[in-house]
Amino acid sequence: METPKLILLTTTHRVAPGLLSWPAWEALRAAGRVLAADPAHPQLPALRQAGVEVEIVERASAPALARTLVTAAPVLWLGSPDGDPGLTDALARLAVEEAGTAPEIELLPGSYDLPGARLLDLASVMDTLRSPGGCPWDAEQTHETLVKYLVEEAYELVEAIEEGDRGTLREELGDVLLQVFFHSRIAEEHPDDPFSIDDVAGDIVEKLMYRHPHVFGDVEASGSAQVEANWEQLKAAEKQRESVLDGVPGGLPALAYAAKLVSRVRRAGFTAVPDTAYALPDSLTAESAGDLLLAVAQRAYDAGVDVDAALRGAARRYRTAVRTAEGLTG
Repeated sequence: METPKLILLTTTHRVAPGLLSWPAWEALRAAGRVLAADPAHPQLPALRQAGVEVEIVERASAPALARTLVTAAPVLWLGSPDGDPGLTDALARLAVEEAGTAPEIELLPGSYDLPGARLLDLASVMDTLRSPGGCPWDAEQTHETLVKYLVEEAYELVEAIEEGDRGTLREELGDVLLQVFFHSRIAEEHPDDPFSIDDVAGDIVEKLMYRHPHVFGDVEASGSAQVEANWEQLKAAEKQRESVLDGVPGGLPALAYAAKLVSRVRRAGFTAVPDTAYALPDSLTAESAGDLLLAVAQRAYDAGVDVDAALRGAARRYRTAVRTAEGLTG
């Protein structure tokens, strides 16, 4: 006598209903009975349209549901969107207790999450938090009130990278990602110029494709240096910048601001403004550069000088000198 089979068909709500694998459709059409516990299961309309009738059974505890399915075999169970917590454990216990008489159990994935599918969940959660009946604190936030959290999360991510802490890195990447979704959700409510997370993602996709013509176009690039040079040229043309320094945010920390200015000037091959005259060691390494910066900070403190403000002032003077040499003002 052939052992009856219990097929557990699992699907994901992150894929459109009806987009099932071919083995799943074959099993559904061949099944004598198809059972489900959720009358609002997102797959039901698609299944009924395909001529697959689904019987709705009462939602019970995991052990009771396991007993119902074992008794009903041969049968196909359409897994609930919540994954039917505890059902597989209950079925495993019955299989051990009733060895020899229990039905054969087959787990059949009907659809899989696509890469990035959990981003849909994040968008949904963010929408719930921001909507009426959600979180009062989240609902009160604006782009301006969230700025400090964005900066803090970015620095915490940098720290995790520097420390090589993989667990913290994963967590901090999530916190930074949350900020992007949070700001995008707030942007949807703007009365005159709303945009969504899809607009944000679409823009960056277009930008990446445009700035990588050596990948998505017919431009040749011999190495990373040429790729970087092409990137800067495309960015300058795209943004119609006058100066090699346009686009460097003034809100960067002083040292990062100075480094970014120098980076732009170096990559552009701009030589009209000489480097600041200062006695430096013959060879500069990461360690000696750090020691030099620390020594400056120490001497500045002793002299009552705000080293951050001093460096920012020097960086601004450098910026002015470059723009003046370019024939631009200020």
